[in-house]
Amino acid sequence: MTAVERIEELRAEVLSAVALAGSTSDLESVRVKYLGRSAELTEIKKSIRDLSPEDRKSVGGASNKATKEIEAALQERLESIAATEREERLRVEAVDVTLPGTPYPKGSLHPSLRVIDEVVDFFVGLGYRVAEGPEVETDYYNFTALNIPPGHPARGMQDTFFLDEGLVLRTHTSPVQIRTMLSQEPPVYVVCPGRTYRRDSDPTHTPMFNQIEGLAVDKGLTLGHLKGTLAAMARHVFGEDVKVRLRPSYFQFVEPGVELDVSCFVCGGSDPNCKVCRGAGWIEMLGAGMVDPAVLTEVGYDPEEYTGFAFGMGPDRMAMVKYGIPDLRLFFEGDLRFLRQF
Repeated sequence: MTAVERIEELRAEVLSAVALAGSTSDLESVRVKYLGRSAELTEIKKSIRDLSPEDRKSVGGASNKATKEIEAALQERLESIAATEREERLRVEAVDVTLPGTPYPKGSLHPSLRVIDEVVDFFVGLGYRVAEGPEVETDYYNFTALNIPPGHPARGMQDTFFLDEGLVLRTHTSPVQIRTMLSQEPPVYVVCPGRTYRRDSDPTHTPMFNQIEGLAVDKGLTLGHLKGTLAAMARHVFGEDVKVRLRPSYFQFVEPGVELDVSCFVCGGSDPNCKVCRGAGWIEMLGAGMVDPAVLTEVGYDPEEYTGFAFGMGPDRMAMVKYGIPDLRLFFEGDLRFLRQF
C-alpha cells in the first residue's frame, strides 16, 4: 500500500471517528490520536523529505488535503457538540423562579439574652439609661472605689482574673456605676448589663457570665423605693402573681445590704418536691442595698444630700430558674438541640 493510499484510509477512519464522538472530550481524544505529534499521519508528513521529488509532491498534496478535511470536520463537530452540551447544562442548571425557596430554620434569642432584654426593657421603661463599660478594668474601679481597699477580705471572695499592670477582668459590672457617677452629677438612674469574669466553673457557675446591675442616686431615695422597684421588675419577668421578700445580707459597697427572694412561680410553695424551689417556696434571685455613703463620697457626691440604691442580678441564673435548666454550662456549649427549645 502506497503512502497516498494509507493517507486516504486514515482520512476516512478519522472522519468516521469524528462523526461518532459524543462529547468534547471524545473529540479531543480523536484529534490527539490522528493529528497529535506521534500520530501516523504526522509521521507520514515527517517522512516526505526523504521521498523522491515525484512522490514528495503526491504524498505532500494528499496529506495536506486530508489534514484540512480532518480539521474542518473536527471544528464542525466541536461546534455541534458544544452547542448540545450547553443546552443540556442550561436544562439541568435551570432555576424555576416560580418555585418556593428552600426553607431554612429560623434562629431565636438565647435564653440568657431573653431575660436580659426583659429586665433592661423594664428599667428603660422606668426612665433608666443603659450604661456600659470596659471588660478589662483597673483595680481602682473594680475594687477600691467600691469600698474594697487593698487587703480587704472581700477581694478574696471574687476569684478574680488578674492581668498585668494592675488590670483585672471585671468581676461585676459595678465599675460601670462608678464611671457613671464620676462623669455626671445626680440624679443618676442607670442599668448596666454586661459580661463579667470569675475563676469558677461548676453546674451553677462559669468563668464568664452575664450580669445586670442597676443604680439610682437621687434625693430622698429609701429602701422602700428599692423594694418596690425590684418587686415590679420580678412581676415583669416572672408573672404578676410573684411576691418578693428582702433578707438582710452583706455587700461591701451597700449599707444596709439585702438579698431579694421571689415566691416560686411554679408551685407557689405548695409542692415539697418542686424542682425549682425545692419545696422552700422562695427562690433567691439577687443582691441589693442602699449605696454606702463611703462610695458616694469617693465619687464626689454629698451623702448628706443624696442617697441611692443599687442591685445586681445574674440573668443566666434567672434564665435557669425561669426555664428549668439544670446546668448553667448548657448556655455556653452551643448545642443546637438545647438552643432550639427556645
